[in-house]
Amino acid sequence: MRVAVLGIGAMGSRIAASLLTAGHAISIWNRTADRAAPLAAQGARLAGTPAEAAQDAEVVLAMVRDDMASRRVWLAPDDGVLASADPQALAIDCSTLSVGWARELSAACAARGMGFLDAPVVGSRAQAEARTLIHLVGGEVGSFARAAPIFNATGRAAHHVGPAGAGAALKLLVNAALGTQVALMAELLAAAERFGLDPARAMEVAAETPAFSPTAVAAARAMLARSFEPAFPVDLIRKDLDYLLCAAVEDRAPVATATRDVFARAASAGLGALNMTAVAKLYA
Repeated sequence: MRVAVLGIGAMGSRIAASLLTAGHAISIWNRTADRAAPLAAQGARLAGTPAEAAQDAEVVLAMVRDDMASRRVWLAPDDGVLASADPQALAIDCSTLSVGWARELSAACAARGMGFLDAPVVGSRAQAEARTLIHLVGGEVGSFARAAPIFNATGRAAHHVGPAGAGAALKLLVNAALGTQVALMAELLAAAERFGLDPARAMEVAAETPAFSPTAVAAARAMLARSFEPAFPVDLIRKDLDYLLCAAVEDRAPVATATRDVFARAASAGLGALNMTAVAKLYA
């Protein structure tokens, strides 16, 4: 298929590489063009604007930071995708978006005659490289079926979970569960020290109990190793929790609200670009 990939960051670059490996013809656009150079060297066509990348594409896929970046690539009046894309093309946004924006974007695509899927991914850089991402997909069933070659090339599973916005909603729930566990592990490791325990030994034993999930254990081990290289930065998990709370109403989501506030503190402390496990630094 002819596929345009918009956003060649940590995840978008890996998704584009997987599509190239699978034999798709790829055009790419990135706000910072030099980051797209390695993919251009592998055979992708580098475009100067989102609209140019989307010309003649059968599928247009975006993987960008947030609602604002997504709005720019799709709806910018001069060079956004919808300014000139083929109405027969399928639009897929794999970014983690707010539910409201995913639904608004779906309506904008429908007004142009384009199918749309919100298809955020579960997984980080390692899963993107291994093509084991899980896509959580909202949109029409027919559009979901059309996207099968894309999902097959980039992940190990794609789940249709409802109409437009459903994929975005489920991704926010998943990330809230993830962020809550990470924030809790930071607290518990600090509490272990206050009790006079060896945190590493405490975690080694606790990991054998059913109360500690593999995700929680992995987060705690990263904290103990002081390994904070960004795979999922503090700023992004905070953004996702903000999106969830905008939809859920804070007084009905007290745990998610408290978790968001922890990551907000971490961002204010200058930890925003580090991995979310850097919340442990708040307790050092």
